[in-house]
Amino acid sequence: MRYAQGGGLTDAGRAARERVRLQAVARFEGGQKNREIAAALRVSERSVERWRRQWRERGEAGVLSKGSPGRPRLSETQIARLERELERGPLVHGWADQRWTLARVKTLIGRLFHVSYTVEGTWLLLKRHGWSWQQPARRAVERDDQAVEVWKKETWPRVRAPRRRVAAGSSSRTKPDSR
Repeated sequence: MRYAQGGGLTDAGRAARERVRLQAVARFEGGQKNREIAAALRVSERSVERWRRQWRERGEAGVLSKGSPGRPRLSETQIARLERELERGPLVHGWADQRWTLARVKTLIGRLFHVSYTVEGTWLLLKRHGWSWQQPARRAVERDDQAVEVWKKETWPRVRAPRRRVAAGSSSRTKPDSR
């Protein structure tokens, strides 16, 4: 069963499903038909057909759980290496500026570990390990902070439009004067 939040089965849920599949294997070996097995285990016939095919092709190992399909795909040592490489900066890895974008981090992971992540998966990986989104401070070299403060205090109040007076309005948006 999948959940809308992007999760999946817990380890206990996966183990319970595996027990059902192993019960089906015991019934396969007993010569029962798919319809009987499906009714007894309260699953669909299509699931039983799929399990029987996997059992025929690979034996009992074919119906065993393969574990969680999700994270983590990088080990702790790989994560530590990734963090060291990120701290070295993008210039060292061949990019023209000092910005780590998610696409660049995704590419770096692929180059270093031969593992493919999506951009969203890269963001989740970084967030899980304490990295945060950063916005570079963009300020013009010519900027004069003192002149900006003077403008805010003196000029802005003069040019700013006056507030409209609060008056009784109309409930109709299309005909303001109708009542």
